[in-house]
Amino acid sequence: MSTRSPAQAPGSLSHRGPSYLLLAVTVMVGAANLRPTITALGPIIDRVGDSTGLSAASLGVLGALPLLTFGIVSPLVHHLAARFGADRAIFGALVLLAVGTVVRSLPGFAGWLWVGTLLLAAAIAVGNVLMPAMVKRDFPTKVPLMTGLYSAFLTGMAALASGVAVPLANAFNWELALGIWAIPAAVGAGVWTLRLRGPQAARPVRVAAVPRRGSSMWSSPVAWQVAFVMALQSSVFYLLITWLPSIEASHGVGDSVAGWHLFMFQVAGIFAGLVAGPILHRASDQRAVGMVSAGFMVVAMVGLILVPGLVVMWAVFAGISAGASLVVSLTLMSVRARTHGDAGRLSGMAQSVGYLIASLGPLTAGLLYEHTNSWTPTLVFAALLSVGQVIFAGFAGRDRFTHAE
Repeated sequence: MSTRSPAQAPGSLSHRGPSYLLLAVTVMVGAANLRPTITALGPIIDRVGDSTGLSAASLGVLGALPLLTFGIVSPLVHHLAARFGADRAIFGALVLLAVGTVVRSLPGFAGWLWVGTLLLAAAIAVGNVLMPAMVKRDFPTKVPLMTGLYSAFLTGMAALASGVAVPLANAFNWELALGIWAIPAAVGAGVWTLRLRGPQAARPVRVAAVPRRGSSMWSSPVAWQVAFVMALQSSVFYLLITWLPSIEASHGVGDSVAGWHLFMFQVAGIFAGLVAGPILHRASDQRAVGMVSAGFMVVAMVGLILVPGLVVMWAVFAGISAGASLVVSLTLMSVRARTHGDAGRLSGMAQSVGYLIASLGPLTAGLLYEHTNSWTPTLVFAALLSVGQVIFAGFAGRDRFTHAE
């Protein structure tokens, strides 16, 4: 009989050994690569359109492509993890992310932009699903701490990419401003190889498959309420990530300044998420935090329409909403399920549905602008989405369960 202590058992780590620090560093490096290639596009999307001849509608499709890819690829990731192990799957995803980022930035053929975006989005989808699950696997006694750090690294690097996109494009070109993010992806893959040397590389990670239509999760009204909260908050977030700089440009804001406003939008989200977590932990249900979080976005969108001169304040309000709403969505996926297995199935269902619906946000915004030559209809559309989020957060935040078997 083994005499190993619980702290040394498989699936646990010694908090004093260097392996614990190594795994923490690799998780943060992995998280840091999950958003920059997406958020770097928004501040320079008009330059990409001018250079490639893409219309606003086509640029909207380009902004929606990662979300469509997330929705399609996410349910398949568990097969990849089961076949190769989660550590190897993420290593492969980081390599693919670096390759896709380079391909997207290749000059001379506009098709590379689409091919590269598809590749990097598929890679990010793998990380979206596996990285939070690995936090639970590798740090079972410190999940809240590691999840907070993970989210901070993810959002912080996303904000940095937004802030430096225009200065890099001004100094060099838009291709380099997008392609430079292949470097941290390649570095991340190199750091991740340190994980592949030990037995943990082949250890499984519990990733639940998205259930087929007709299963109990898909027929649960509570599950659909959670999915719509996820969908609506993601729709507005990615709409703003893609188009907020262009919206500001229509009011005379320079592209470099607009890029830094997008940076502020995401930094506000970091702090809002850190505040929302403890409040949700103490609350008896999630209705108040969910509805107030969405309400901040309604105020921000109406403010941009009526008082565009206060764009910095509205960007911060929108960031507060986006950051808190993300934490609310992730929390709902856990607390609305009775068991760990149900939580995994609810998360898979809600993320797949959520990202597929969210892909309509950037696309619809581009179509609205192309047909009206005004960003006001887009802001009205975003405000209506946020009103819908307020309503669904009121339902999903109740102390109810999915009733999944």
